[in-house]
Parts: sequence; structure tokens; C-alpha cells
Amino acid sequence: MHILITGGAGFIGSFLTERLMSAGHSVCILDNLDPQVHPNGAPPYLPPRARLLTGDVRDREALSAALDGAQAVVHCAAAVGVAQSLYRPHHYADVNVAGTALLLQLLAERRHSLRKLLIFTSMTCYGEGLYRRRSDNTLLRVGVREEASIKDHGWEPVCPRTLEVLEPVPISEDCELQAKNVYALTKKYQEELAFSLGEVFDIPVVCLRLFNVYGPRQSLSNPYTGVLAIFLSRILSDKPPIVYEDGNQTRDFISVHDVAEAAVLAMERDEANGQVINIGSGIPRRIGEYAYALAKLLGRNDIEPIISGQFRKGDIRHCSADIAKAGKLLGFEPRVSWEEGLAELIEWAGSNLFVDRSAQAEAELRKFGLVR
Repeated sequence: MHILITGGAGFIGSFLTERLMSAGHSVCILDNLDPQVHPNGAPPYLPPRARLLTGDVRDREALSAALDGAQAVVHCAAAVGVAQSLYRPHHYADVNVAGTALLLQLLAERRHSLRKLLIFTSMTCYGEGLYRRRSDNTLLRVGVREEASIKDHGWEPVCPRTLEVLEPVPISEDCELQAKNVYALTKKYQEELAFSLGEVFDIPVVCLRLFNVYGPRQSLSNPYTGVLAIFLSRILSDKPPIVYEDGNQTRDFISVHDVAEAAVLAMERDEANGQVINIGSGIPRRIGEYAYALAKLLGRNDIEPIISGQFRKGDIRHCSADIAKAGKLLGFEPRVSWEEGLAELIEWAGSNLFVDRSAQAEAELRKFGLVR
């Protein structure tokens, strides 16, 4: 099968390119090689047999050329990052929503030859995760925290009725999407556009709702990439990682290798068509603990993370994945252990040149009043 991967030169897309080609598929990559992600141009790790077209998903001519002969499309291209989206809303909506809309329009014209459209969306669509009220085991959702609530009740979300601190539990795909920040909204709109037009034009659509993906090839020079890569870039630059809040907020980290495997399964299985599927590990991990762990694993016991006690607007407290649906429909289960994944990430980070731009990103957030 001939497959187009938009954003295929990126972190996730490059691993998926390798995985699909090893399975016997031919792959064309369309990537704009954004300098924020690719400061040195096309990355050297792309398979030489993959056809790389430099172009933007918002460019009709470039996208149309890339789609020639494609029997399936994996849409990875996106502007990524919650914080930056808050002060660049037009850019994020343009890339993520308008780019997806153009792709869908062009696919509608080619619908008779298209066997699958796979889109990577985001757990940020949920807003806050799912919680349990300990007093009676009731499951409930709460809105994204505001500063006034944090001042009154502390960092943890509380039940709006009883004011008791809530216990986070894994969230499933049937929970309401309460996306609030710009990035989350654009990913939610991607899903809605894809399923709406997929139904109209009979295009088999699958959305994989990714949790926090980590691994080698994550850009250490991009201060809006995953939190582990940001921590690493600071530690390797002899700077302490900065942890917001009290460090006890949790995220669900999933290896990029597992994400690539899940994508291949979704491409192969018709049972996934028309479905949105969580892809995570199902295990919540405390952010602060891993700022310390990374410093120790790098042998930098002299570097002490800064627990800032500050709140970044739009940040959620807890969210982890219920992955039962991925297991049922795809036969998916995470295979890369946390220890193996961290070791691989650290080995890769230590052998690559990068520029730590975290101070620049922090300055931008403060300029717009997004850190309190």
C-alpha cells in the first residue's frame, strides 16, 4: 500500500515511516520542516527510500501533489504545544484546523481510492481527567482549574458540591470532551471535522487520541515539546529543570515506539474505522519525580529541580488513559517499559546537539501573563 504521512519527518512520523516501510508499504512524506522543530533542516534518520516532499499542509498544490497515488493517509502534521497556542491562536487554528480541512477536501475528491485516514489527536481534548469522589465512589468531571480555586482549595481539584479532594482515575473515550485551551480545541475540531466528512464521503477514519509521547528524536531545541525533553535540555545545559505547581501533577507517558505500533494496528484493522481510541500507558506518573530522576540518571546529582509553586494557565492537574478500547479493537498493549524508554531517551539526548530555548519560552509566557 502507498501511504502519505503528513509531518512524517517529525518525532512520531519518522518512527511510523520506518515501521510502515519495514512492513512492506511505500511511504511519501509531506513536511514543512518547521525550524522550531527542525532547526537543521531534514533529519538524517529518515529512511532513504521514503520520498520526502518539502511543503505545508495548508498549501493546496503541495498537498495535492503529495496525495497522488496515496491509498492511505496518516495525518501527523500539527502545531503542537498548549502554552504557545495561547498566544499564537491564529497559527494553531490555521495549521491544525484549516490544514486538516484542506486535507479532507482533497481526500473527498479521491475518496474511491482511499482505504484509510488515520489522524493523531490529543488527550488535551478531555480537559481535566476523570475523578472519583472517595466518600461515595461517584465518578465525576471538573473544569480546568482557575487561580481562585487553587487559592481557596490548593492544587488538587475538589468536588464542587462537597469540596472534598478528588481521586484521579483513568479516562475513557466516551467521556465528554471539555477542551478549553487553543491547542486542545484545535485537536477536538480535527476529530469532529474528520468524522463528520468521513461519514458524508464514506472515508474510513480513525483518530488515535495520544497521551504524553516521549522517546528519541523529540526536539530538545523546541521548548514547547514534551516535558521530559524540556527537562533534559535544561539538565544537559547545566540548568535546573523548572517544575510548575508542587510537582505532584500527573501525566500518562507512552513510548513513541508503542505509538507507532498502535498506528500500524489501526491501519490494518477495519474494526478501528469510525473510532477514536486512547493511546497511552494507563499509568499516571508524577512530573516532579521525573525531574529528579532524569538528573540522577544523567549523573547530575548537583542539579536540583526548581519546584516553582507557580501555575501555568490552561494546565490540567491529572489525566491518564483507560486503554481497554485499544486492547479490544487493536490488540494493543504498551510494550516499552518506563525504565527502557527513559534509558533510550537519555542515550539519544546525550549524543545530539541542541540549543536550550526554555528561558525564551518562559519569557514569552510571562510577557502574556500566562504564568502566575
